[in-house]
Amino acid sequence: MSELTKELVELVWGTMSSPGLSDTIFCRWTQELLGIHEQAAVGFLTLMEALRYCKVGSYLKSPKYPIWIVGSETHLTVFFAKDMALVAPEAPSEQARRVFQTYDPEDNGFIPDSLLEDVMKALDLVSDPEYINLMKNKLDPEGLGIILLGPFLQEFFPDQGSSGPESFTVYHYNGLKQSNYNEKVMYVEGTAVVMGFEDPMLQTDDTPIKRCLQTKWPFIELLWTTDRSPSLN
Repeated sequence: MSELTKELVELVWGTMSSPGLSDTIFCRWTQELLGIHEQAAVGFLTLMEALRYCKVGSYLKSPKYPIWIVGSETHLTVFFAKDMALVAPEAPSEQARRVFQTYDPEDNGFIPDSLLEDVMKALDLVSDPEYINLMKNKLDPEGLGIILLGPFLQEFFPDQGSSGPESFTVYHYNGLKQSNYNEKVMYVEGTAVVMGFEDPMLQTDDTPIKRCLQTKWPFIELLWTTDRSPSLN
């Protein structure tokens, strides 16, 4: 984890490095945890998560206001929206995904079946030993010793989509002149479309800003009012 990231997060969110924090930025290189104890007012997303160097926790991905500091390898910019529905209370399935992923810090998409009881207890689901064993057999019929996120959500939270809007206006701000069109610093406006699944007919591009935002909205598509996508650098 870079010193820039650590200093930024400590300055803006008042966080500290600790192995016991409830929501974190997890660095896969150093196994270091940097996190906060509650939902942040302003969020944080980073391209480094898309590159699998780290993982940002949900208290930073889902802040109180629809404003996110966005990090690239070398620079920080701001992404925001005016639609407060983007930061509405999380749906039960979103809570379940967040809790499941706290037991899967490397984002493998699965947990050892030995952790199923802990996850179900954390979600206030039935967790007596007999029922846990029944669910292990149902969710892991091949006896691989793992529980996949997808089948887990489908079993306990079927047909529950995201609580946020499917389309909303977004803005991006980069304060570097050389990173703006005609070197004129200005907000770039766009429209975001969030699907519950990947639709090849709607795919727009594969820019760094889109890859960064996909760490929060996996199936987001972006249509900008300018001829080129905003730069993160």
